[in-house]
Amino acid sequence: DAAKAAVRSTANFDWTFIAILALVFVGVYIPQIKAKNFNAVAAALALYGVHWLYEIANAVICHLTGYALWTVSPESTSFILLIGVSWELSMMFSIAGFTCHLLPEDKDMKILGINNRIVFAIGQALFFSLFEIFLASTPAFIWVYKWWGALPVFITTYIPFFLASYLIYDKPAATQKKFLLCVWGCVALLLVTLIPLGII
Repeated sequence: DAAKAAVRSTANFDWTFIAILALVFVGVYIPQIKAKNFNAVAAALALYGVHWLYEIANAVICHLTGYALWTVSPESTSFILLIGVSWELSMMFSIAGFTCHLLPEDKDMKILGINNRIVFAIGQALFFSLFEIFLASTPAFIWVYKWWGALPVFITTYIPFFLASYLIYDKPAATQKKFLLCVWGCVALLLVTLIPLGII
């Protein structure tokens, strides 16, 4: 309930907000763009866009049922964007897709008979899901419902995040642009519609 009241409140704002934003752009995105690693940038933006769709869905669930599947606490952040995502967490997801640099160069190589992009997506999803168990044990991050935990997070959330990132990585530039336009267009439309309505 405290988190709901703190969404987009500036009461906890501090200068780490600006520092983290600068580090993400100057330290990560600009070097990637300068190096012409456009596939990696597309992979990062794909994961980040899908992440935003999930956060919007989580906020809608909160509006409809009274409680979100996951919630961040106002004491743990300088700014809550939506009920389940703080500024710091959002900036982490904005660069999580750059783990595509860990992918093998051969996009067709198989691991145990499965395409390596899918295997790596599942592996990263597993790592993030297990780490979220620790986060949920802290006051910073809250799983509200008893049935919501690492396994549903792994299957329904993190696997789609990393599949979107790693599968778009090898696609032609035109396909990447269409995917990103579609995802980010949906994000923008939902935000400009649902925020003024007081739904998220």
